[in-house]
Amino acid sequence: MKVEVLTTNDKRDIQQKIIAKLRDLIEYKNLEPGDKLPSERMLSEKFEVSRSNIREAIQKLEFYGILYSKPQSGTFIADIGRTAMSGMMEDILDLEEPDFKSLVETRILLELKTVRLAALRRTEEDLKALQLALDAYKNKVLNKEDAVEEDLLFHLAIAKASKNSSMSTFMLIITPEIITNFEKYHVCDSSLSMKGIQEHENIFQAIKEQDPKKAKEMMKVHFKVLYQYCYHTNN
Repeated sequence: MKVEVLTTNDKRDIQQKIIAKLRDLIEYKNLEPGDKLPSERMLSEKFEVSRSNIREAIQKLEFYGILYSKPQSGTFIADIGRTAMSGMMEDILDLEEPDFKSLVETRILLELKTVRLAALRRTEEDLKALQLALDAYKNKVLNKEDAVEEDLLFHLAIAKASKNSSMSTFMLIITPEIITNFEKYHVCDSSLSMKGIQEHENIFQAIKEQDPKKAKEMMKVHFKVLYQYCYHTNN
């Protein structure tokens, strides 16, 4: 069995082509709000791509509010006008792939807000999840192993504790690309990872104490030390 290995750019190109074909299909068939799209299997055969690629393209259009899915029923056109839909589809196709620095800047803006909300809204279950993520990060660092994923999982746990689903979704969207770039450029060396243990513990403690001001300040310290270094090594 042949396994197809695609780069990030390959996957993005395929996704953009599927979205363009979906746009053309919607216009050709004059589909209206509430109309149902063909099944993933039918679209896969029609566009000659895998069902997983179809699913990813549909999920992207769902994220932007152009489509919506009903369990056991299928995927439908959202309740927006044809002119607005056409314009939105064009905008999505014109979107540029964000660069690493832009992703990090977006993450910083998000996390300064999510950590405050997490301190205000966290539950005991959230604290347990944060502690597990923190312990996993510490174990990797102390064993001199790559802890990039554990680091970001800790931050995703903070986003979840914020109880803001939109912010959590944004974090989930940008996290894979950040991990890829961290590993590609080997940023954030072991000395910073050791320092990161204390910074993560300080953030965790502020959330535990339900002190939003302290939580934000500890996150600022974390980013100042860690990401200024990352920017300098990649400039």
